[in-house]
Amino acid sequence: MKKFIYLSLTVIGLILILLYMLGIIGAEKITPGTTPVSANTLNNNTKTAVVQKQLLDDSFSWPGTVKSRSEINISPRITARILDIKVNAGDKVSKGEVIATLDPEAQRSHERSAQAALSAARANAKRTAADAQRIKSLYSKEAATKEMYDNTIAQYQIAQAQVEAAASALKETSIGLADTILKAPFDGIIIQRLKQPGDMGLAGAPIVAMHNSAALRLEAAVPTSCARHIKLGDQVPVRIETVDQQFTAEIDEIVPEVDPQTRTILIKAALPLDAPLQPGLFGWLDQVCDQHQGLLVPITAVRKIGQLEVVKVVIDKQLQTRQVRIGKHYGHDVEIQSGLNPGETVVVQ
Repeated sequence: MKKFIYLSLTVIGLILILLYMLGIIGAEKITPGTTPVSANTLNNNTKTAVVQKQLLDDSFSWPGTVKSRSEINISPRITARILDIKVNAGDKVSKGEVIATLDPEAQRSHERSAQAALSAARANAKRTAADAQRIKSLYSKEAATKEMYDNTIAQYQIAQAQVEAAASALKETSIGLADTILKAPFDGIIIQRLKQPGDMGLAGAPIVAMHNSAALRLEAAVPTSCARHIKLGDQVPVRIETVDQQFTAEIDEIVPEVDPQTRTILIKAALPLDAPLQPGLFGWLDQVCDQHQGLLVPITAVRKIGQLEVVKVVIDKQLQTRQVRIGKHYGHDVEIQSGLNPGETVVVQ
């Protein structure tokens, strides 16, 4: 029985000690800005600052994705078998660099046929021209009828039209032959390789996809209540999480349509040309949406004691430690949401 009482008293004692250490018993609770924690005398060398009431910006951050302004699929204009693809995903390419080659044999055959057709058309045009000249001479001497003359001239005009059509067809086959070599339209990076050598390349079906790495922008959906403050040409801060960097971007497109589901507007901000980024990265678009009156003190005026933020307030040359609640940071200052009044003086560390 004595052993049980001893163990019980020991447990109760430990509980009381724990409650005292947690501040649940034996200590007064401090409400922010109402009760001083401690007081000291002001030192003549102590740096101070006056609590200022200012008009502060209400900034918000909207999530977005880095995208390329120029993202295209490289597709053949003709149907032909793919002989070679010279790039892979991630490769950097220069404008005019060969991306892929197609089998040119079918186009060469078409070109030979078109060349033969043009030669035949020219020979026919030459013959009809001679006939027209001969009939014209006879007609002037009244040795040929008007009907013969008109028919000969009509045949000559038809032959000339056939020459033009054959020349146009030859030009098209020459273009088709050039289309068997696919080149990069600008400097960029290959995003995806969609075909393999030996596959049939179909007209309009992409072989590779690429983007312009020098034309990136962050696209973010911004609520209409905030988007109305954004204008083309505005300079806005953009934070990219993957690279842990902040950039200054320029608003270069505001989509003039509200998403009916989210009530947001798509905002596009052009990123710096030298930004080490790539499409698909996640980022934040920071934007000032409103303003309010608030109190600012230097960040160095606020200290942490455990879980509390405190400042030292100068009252009659005495230093009073006071608990405060802080808000957003504004450069080297921080907003005080409670615990201080305008005009009070605080110690700056």
